[in-house]
Formats: sequence, structure tokens, C-alpha cells
Amino acid sequence: MRRSKLLRLRALMELAAESLEDKDALDGVELYPAWTEGTEYQTGQRARYEGGLYRCLQSHTAEVGWTPVDAPSLWTRVLIEAADTIPEWIQPQSTNPYGKGDRVTHRGKVWISVVDENVWEPGVYGWEEAA
Repeated sequence: MRRSKLLRLRALMELAAESLEDKDALDGVELYPAWTEGTEYQTGQRARYEGGLYRCLQSHTAEVGWTPVDAPSLWTRVLIEAADTIPEWIQPQSTNPYGKGDRVTHRGKVWISVVDENVWEPGVYGWEEAA
């Protein structure tokens, strides 16, 4: 297959990936482009960075120091990987809270969020230990 055809197919896959829900998007992280300095990002667009998937919070052109991990006003990490996966709890920001029913592991236990917009640590508020 010609390189030009492969590049067009890649662009179509990236376009189709934008319509996925966060949980489904994490099943295909490789579909998303890597964060790159100088790229114009639009609100809602996703990018890979250091093994994580991030969603753009406000449109901008990426600059040095504005990486997804260094610019929380511009990026939020997608936390829940897939419906059948129970990831380790990561402290969310107000821009990427856990939803009601989300499951995480924390300190050797499995927890279920009992509230939407949950930014608290399991065992503190908003979580119940799974039976």
C-alpha cells in the first residue's frame, strides 16, 4: 500500500476515534496522536503522552512546558480504562472526576464510587468498599 494511502487511512482512524467515549477510547489509545509541541489542539481533542490518554480542556497551540502533565488548565487525564478493568486510583482534578459506579483499587482494596463528580480519596468520602 502506498504511503499516501496509509496516511489518509491513519487520518480517518483518528477522526473516527474522536467519537468514542473515554472508556472506549482507552481501549485504543494507539489510535490517538502523540502530544507534540507546535500542534494546534481543540477543546475535547485527545492525545497520548507518557503512556496516558489526555483530553484537551481549552483550545491552544502546544508550547514547551505545556505538556499534558505540566498544564492541568489545558489537559485532563482520562482515568477509567475500560468497563472490565479496575485501575489503581489516581487523584483526579475537578476536570476529570470519577463517576458514580466507577471502580478503582486503592491500598489493596476495591472501591466503588457512590457519587458523581467524585474527587475524593477512597475511604474518605464518596466511595464504598466492594464486597
